[in-house]
Amino acid sequence: MTIDQILTLLVLAAVVGALIWDKVRSDVVALSGAAVLLMTGVVRPVEVQGAFASPAIIALASLFVIAYALELSGLLDRAIAAGVTLCKRAGSAGIWLLLTAIGCVSCFLNSTPIVVLGAPVIRDVAVAMNKSPKLYLMPLSYITVLTGCCTLIGTSTNLLVDDMASNAGQPRFGIFEITPVGVPMAIAGGLYLFLFSGRLMRRSLGPDDETRVTSDYNPDLTIGGAQVGHAELFAEPRPFQPAKAAIAGAVFVGAIAIAALGFAPIAAAAFAGAVLLILLKVISADQAYGGLKPDILILIAGMVVIGIAMDESGLAEVATRALVTSLHDFGPLTALIVLYLATMVLTELLSNATVAVLVTPIAVALAESLGVSSRPFLVAVMMAGSAAFATPFGYQTNVIVYQMAGYRYMDFVRVGLPLNIITFAVAIAAITIFFPF
Repeated sequence: MTIDQILTLLVLAAVVGALIWDKVRSDVVALSGAAVLLMTGVVRPVEVQGAFASPAIIALASLFVIAYALELSGLLDRAIAAGVTLCKRAGSAGIWLLLTAIGCVSCFLNSTPIVVLGAPVIRDVAVAMNKSPKLYLMPLSYITVLTGCCTLIGTSTNLLVDDMASNAGQPRFGIFEITPVGVPMAIAGGLYLFLFSGRLMRRSLGPDDETRVTSDYNPDLTIGGAQVGHAELFAEPRPFQPAKAAIAGAVFVGAIAIAALGFAPIAAAAFAGAVLLILLKVISADQAYGGLKPDILILIAGMVVIGIAMDESGLAEVATRALVTSLHDFGPLTALIVLYLATMVLTELLSNATVAVLVTPIAVALAESLGVSSRPFLVAVMMAGSAAFATPFGYQTNVIVYQMAGYRYMDFVRVGLPLNIITFAVAIAAITIFFPF
């Protein structure tokens, strides 16, 4: 191994170890790793600059601003209020209809603010109907993650994989290109949650759990940089402003349509939409900056730098050669299965952004070494990179509901592990059908 490869491997091991140790904010860990690689000359300043100005970062930042404009307009609060009315009329089935509606929104908006806004509503409706919130808050988190896999912009994982693959010379994905894989996963996962999550969860409910909501939370506690506690700590009720809501909604739909029809990349369309909302005074510049979520953006940018170092130093190629050697006697389908499972396991331990950056270069190189299309391997990384169901710390929305409802760690294992298996089987089958080798 070369000196650059050794340095990259040491930094990678330190970053992964720090993320698992979970005592330092994840964005600080990623930036520290990027700084070491920059100071040792493994990556150049221009490459670090490119990471912070990558299309994935621009698209995410712009979509955060648009989503915040929708939130400030009161549109999301109004939609949730309508869902509450539905639940009161339809009973417990109405809660699942509301979860489905929230999931549909999560196809296009980041799941974290959606869960922040929706979790207190789901909780209060469940308590009003004499149901335990535990029966519905975990499915809320899972459903938003599943539906986020249905489009390119549904989760930062998909945008980041697309960006890393483009850096490796692969063509970019369309907004709905992965939908034929994401939708079957979401449907299968949703049906499993509807039919079995309640039965599995009731085994762990205490005698007073049917109406009790936990209040043993610490507002200052953080896990992986994510504040834990009641979702009210994050969200504020917003008065409904019809004009601003209409403009923000139209800009959002327009940006998606422009990108979907191929008139402009999603980064350009979303950026133009965010600027337009500021010019039209739907959201002020200060409010736009407040909606940027810099911790998420910096985490992704820092991990992109590490991904660039893996590629430039040849470490990704070394890892791929080792993987190919171990799979030498097997075909591309076996390689796809192994890659998906490895990504899924890593996602349970690390952030989805970290896994996307680490695995994407390996996926591209693995496909090239096998002489097949890289598309199915990249889609597998997108799906498995968000499939964090078996632990409460694999995804930020899991963290929120974990503390809010007073779940135990094993509750996520009991409900999430079968969901991992189901989505894995559906994803592999759909990938082989819609993304042939």
